[in-house]
Amino acid sequence: MSFEPTTNPYAPQPTAAPVEVQAQTQLPPQPVFQQPAKPRHALFGWAIAGFVVVGVFALALLAYLFLALGPVLLLLGGVLALIPLAIVLFGVYWIDRWEPEPRGLLIFGFLWGAVVSVVLALLVDVGVQLTTAASGVDTDVLDVVGTVIQAPVVEESAKGLGVLLIFLVARKYFDGPVDGIVYAAVVAGGFAFTENILYFSQAMAYSGLISGDTLLTFFVRGIMSPFAHAMFTSMTGLFIGLWGRKSVAGGVGGFFVGLIPAMALHALWNGTSYLGLIGWFLLYVVLQVPLFAAAIVLVVQLRKREAKLTQERLAEYANAGWLSPSEVATLGTGAGRKQAMTWARAHGLAPLMKGYIRDATTLAFTRQRIITGRDRIGAQRDEQELLGKLTASRQALQAAARPAV
Repeated sequence: MSFEPTTNPYAPQPTAAPVEVQAQTQLPPQPVFQQPAKPRHALFGWAIAGFVVVGVFALALLAYLFLALGPVLLLLGGVLALIPLAIVLFGVYWIDRWEPEPRGLLIFGFLWGAVVSVVLALLVDVGVQLTTAASGVDTDVLDVVGTVIQAPVVEESAKGLGVLLIFLVARKYFDGPVDGIVYAAVVAGGFAFTENILYFSQAMAYSGLISGDTLLTFFVRGIMSPFAHAMFTSMTGLFIGLWGRKSVAGGVGGFFVGLIPAMALHALWNGTSYLGLIGWFLLYVVLQVPLFAAAIVLVVQLRKREAKLTQERLAEYANAGWLSPSEVATLGTGAGRKQAMTWARAHGLAPLMKGYIRDATTLAFTRQRIITGRDRIGAQRDEQELLGKLTASRQALQAAARPAV
């Protein structure tokens, strides 16, 4: 069976598999699994520095929240804020299932949003208030400007910087627009979590623990619009991912371009708060719901594109003898992966199968890095390591599947 993948004719093709490996791929189709890959520490230094910075900001933010809200309201607000956070994280999990991002980067992104972005926004807000306090400008005007202009500009810049930082430091794990959306949604989810703690706690402080205002605040922010911040910041992540597929400069340019729709959507959302409750609900139905639906359609199409790319890249390894056609069909389609996981669960090998699927997907995107010329030397080194793992997995499978004598 021959594959005709779409590829760059000037990019180096996969090296032919050794004869013994090609012989393995000619055996009857079998599910393939492997031992879990050992953790890698290429970003260890950057990770330590990043988490130290986040830790310092976290201590300052926690002290501020403790003094401003008190321990009881802080705890209650935090518990309520976990509900919309769980909704957002489930959405991120759904988007990120095909090619999962490193857990450490996702945690860092969340902490950047929940801590660093919030602190930066608070510092700017304090500076603006001090600057305008003696200006004599009408407070109502300042309130509108702060809500519709200052908040979108400052908050989207602060959140977007977290996504850009991940792109610059861990570009190896930033493969395209889907990755940009995932990292942006995690950062935004963290920001919304802390912001919701403030809103919910303040509502309880002013109106009581169980009051109409508190319930309305929770319903509007926690149930009707948990993805608001994620949708705004995803515009920045989308453009970083699109423009950064070939160069760092492209990703930086995508950051500035993506901020424009992110800020515009944020400003539009904040502006609806001045329309009154009925006006807000009407605009929510007429504008926000269609925008959210369009975002879902976009994500679905991007995920399909990832699956197609995976199958095309793995097909090149099949033509070189590293994989069998049946393995490409298994690893490159959702139905094939589901069937493989069903088999693995029946044999107690689910974690091993997950690792195999993950490494095969990583191999496909590593191949894409080689084709586009992005970190070609590093990608070719990773390619050889991953091919070795896949070969070892096949050998382990054949040993496990061989009938006992």
